[in-house]
Amino acid sequence: MNQHLNRRDWIKSAALAAGAWPVAAAAAPKPDSPKPATGTVVFQRTLPVRHEVDVFVAGGGPAGTAAAAAARSQGATVFLAEAHTCLGGMGTAARVPLFMPLSDGVNFLAGGFGRQVVDRLKAERALNGPAADIEALKRVYDALLTEAGVTFSFYTSLIGVEAAGGRVSHAVCAAPSGIFAVRAKCCVDATGNGDLAAMAGAKFEKGDAAGNLMPGTLCSLWSGIDWETWRANRPKGPQPDGHMLEKAFADGVFTVRDEHLTGMYQLGETLGSGNIGHTFDVDATDEASLTKALVWGRRSMKEYERYYREYLKGFEKARVIATGSLLGVRETRRIVGEYMLNLEDYKRRATFPDEIGRYAYSIDIHPLRPGKDTYEQHRKEFDEVFRYGKGESYGIPYRILTPRGLDNVLVAGRCVSSDTHVHGSLRVMPGCFITGQAAGIAAAMSAGVDISIHAVDVKDLQQRLKALGAYLPNA
Repeated sequence: MNQHLNRRDWIKSAALAAGAWPVAAAAAPKPDSPKPATGTVVFQRTLPVRHEVDVFVAGGGPAGTAAAAAARSQGATVFLAEAHTCLGGMGTAARVPLFMPLSDGVNFLAGGFGRQVVDRLKAERALNGPAADIEALKRVYDALLTEAGVTFSFYTSLIGVEAAGGRVSHAVCAAPSGIFAVRAKCCVDATGNGDLAAMAGAKFEKGDAAGNLMPGTLCSLWSGIDWETWRANRPKGPQPDGHMLEKAFADGVFTVRDEHLTGMYQLGETLGSGNIGHTFDVDATDEASLTKALVWGRRSMKEYERYYREYLKGFEKARVIATGSLLGVRETRRIVGEYMLNLEDYKRRATFPDEIGRYAYSIDIHPLRPGKDTYEQHRKEFDEVFRYGKGESYGIPYRILTPRGLDNVLVAGRCVSSDTHVHGSLRVMPGCFITGQAAGIAAAMSAGVDISIHAVDVKDLQQRLKALGAYLPNA
């Protein structure tokens, strides 16, 4: 090698090498698939018990953060384990761009923890309608748990439980420092997937009657948007961003004919947050399925970038500059509780004696398959069939937080006990605030006097929730 190669010559040689890369990459052989393995291995370790607490919370999404803060408000000691790098889950790491309705048009339904989150975002001027500044949201969650005195750690994954007789004695976690155990009197499963409850033996359901799950979305951050031009030219209708899809389909822009385009939401002067595209047939309890979905999601962003730039006014200079570090997941396990909230409850605007909150979002089940017919069915159900009027809501009973067969585990967030229809309404962030807050207080009550979660005094629970600001008009 020429020891005297100057900087200009080096840059030229590097550029030539870079130019050759796509050809070499295209010609590279595909990696061999791992051979199927058989057999089992016994994996045994003696683990340190690193935390001993009243309440262990698995998962730091909106349900988990609400549960941890609420449990601390009752004087319980709390440890929260979050597998990712921040609190907030889908709303932060997955970049889901907006809160669904926090009210029924009259009443603020996510009172208590949800109110604290919204008020702090407003104080930072970090809310643009329903869209939140994601970095501000991360800071708000950090501050709320720190101020409450919750012990929490990131990069900390739940990998197992020690359970017998319907009780979990220890949660097993893996972190950069090693594998360790947490001894807890009561646990709150806020993993989204219902991992802890399933590990402990709880029954669960997944998807519709045939096991089909809603698609995911790899949400994204965009720059270079002229929002004034877009608003001046924005067509009326339920799907403005999608009004040119048919032309784009005919022009061969898209690999998948996905008629459902939720769209872009303004964040800054030229920034947008995209809830764009779908990853069909994804099962977020299967890492191979998640990997395939993420690869496709990142690839599909180039197609959507072309669509926005070439077909929609105001987006001519738009660029996708980031995608979520987590896939936006809508549906996995639903743990079977003492009661399953169902479509008939939703239709009759049900009231329950053990209500821990009320909610009002329309049933939002994204089409399981791409196509015009499936999108039209979704649009009609979401906008017309299941839409509530102003001031209407349905009750959320405590019993959907209490898994059958488990005495010291509560569930919160999208894995609570419901059918597929109500799940499509309750799975969103305000619903997670409501169920998480109630699960946290109930866990503290259970741990405080060493009783089963099924024996918690619901009237007492309701009064404690109301003291935090929860909306409970029937309690």
